[in-house]
Amino acid sequence: MGEYLPPPAGLLILAAYIEEQLPDVEIEILDCQAEKKDFKDIEKYIEYFSPSIVATSGFTCNAYLCARVAEIAKKVNNDIFTVVGGQHFSAAAEESLNDFPEIDYIIRGEGEVTFVDLIRALETGKNIGEIKGISFKHNKEIIHNPPQPLIQNLDTLPYPAYHLVEKNIEKYHFTMMAGKNTRYMILEGSRGCPHKCSFCTQWKHWNGVWRTKSARRIADEMEYFNERFDGEFLWLTDDNFRYDKNAEELWKELRQRPFTDDISWFFQARTDEITQNPDMVAKLRDVGNNWILMGVENNSPAVLKDLKKNLQVNDAYKAVKILNDNDIFSHAMFIMGSRGDTAISIEQLRQFSFDLGSDLALYTILTPFPGTQIYENAYQSGWIEDTNYSHYDMAHAIMPTETLSRRQVQEELFHCYKDFYGSIPRNIAGIFSKNKIKRRVNRHMAGKGVLKSLKGLI
Repeated sequence: MGEYLPPPAGLLILAAYIEEQLPDVEIEILDCQAEKKDFKDIEKYIEYFSPSIVATSGFTCNAYLCARVAEIAKKVNNDIFTVVGGQHFSAAAEESLNDFPEIDYIIRGEGEVTFVDLIRALETGKNIGEIKGISFKHNKEIIHNPPQPLIQNLDTLPYPAYHLVEKNIEKYHFTMMAGKNTRYMILEGSRGCPHKCSFCTQWKHWNGVWRTKSARRIADEMEYFNERFDGEFLWLTDDNFRYDKNAEELWKELRQRPFTDDISWFFQARTDEITQNPDMVAKLRDVGNNWILMGVENNSPAVLKDLKKNLQVNDAYKAVKILNDNDIFSHAMFIMGSRGDTAISIEQLRQFSFDLGSDLALYTILTPFPGTQIYENAYQSGWIEDTNYSHYDMAHAIMPTETLSRRQVQEELFHCYKDFYGSIPRNIAGIFSKNKIKRRVNRHMAGKGVLKSLKGLI
């Protein structure tokens, strides 16, 4: 994605809830990416702030970094309680507590209520065994307390605590999509997904339940970001935007508000939802939605079935046409490296991605993230050859296929990008496109050495 610096949205959501429930607790957020802090700087900061709790979270590819932060906290003061959370640690709690003794507590799943309960218990000496949603070690035995019930009404959550990173807000950007000087902010409209794709960590993290904020709350939050912090480019970071559930009401809310003339926003949607709701696609375009990311994934019905995607291949063509007709930037994601993939099937996927006509194609390698069905199948079958979690970024080949080695899978990823972004006619058409996002993206991709970076992974 080139230059990209997002705000630490998950921590901001947690911090806001703690501020609301425990107003006497002093909170600081250290954004090491925005402030360009290394591990020595983290150590100095912990010494300076002298916290009683240090908490962090991350995806699988960040697991070692999270453990390193906990290790540094214990080095500064062994009495500091170290807490980690997020999808990886929720799914791999047992393994993580065994591998990383510097971690005291793991918050599994939805974190707000559990984290507040944990802070209260640590302050008062309450029995940790009574706190739902945590895993920890006790007398060398790993304890997994019962799960925390989900928050039923997401509208009751406070706005994310962007005031805690206000000094960094002007640094957050998504250069490829909006330019480096456009303020980029993240808001959450819903949690979870009703679909159960075999490669996805999201739906299981939220117990397979989909919950949404009301349309008014989402619109209020967007307006707050724009008016309070000059947020101009917003990511509605839902796992899957459901047109059938809240698009109509959200459009009604947003069309009444003048701030929509000053922002653009994007989200993720399934191709079948787009094809079933073309009128709503057009209406949301009128209130600032000018970019949609689609999980097209693959051209093979057999692969889509194996991924439990439950999509029709033809939906992808229809969805791209609907987006193009409404001048919405169409961003298609593809997955290669399934067990049955061959050089021929990946070549067919490449050709499919060219024929589809999306404005942006991003190719990923099927990655066995802990907590997914893909991981369970791969682990039990002995397919996983790379256990270095820092490589679990969907760009490194972790497993071979039945006919391709890991190196060959890695080479196929490079060829996907080379053939798409190395096409001179496609680049020229993109650079001179009428769609300003498409022009910016093509110029950005051409100048960022993407192909050189991917080739370096082989």
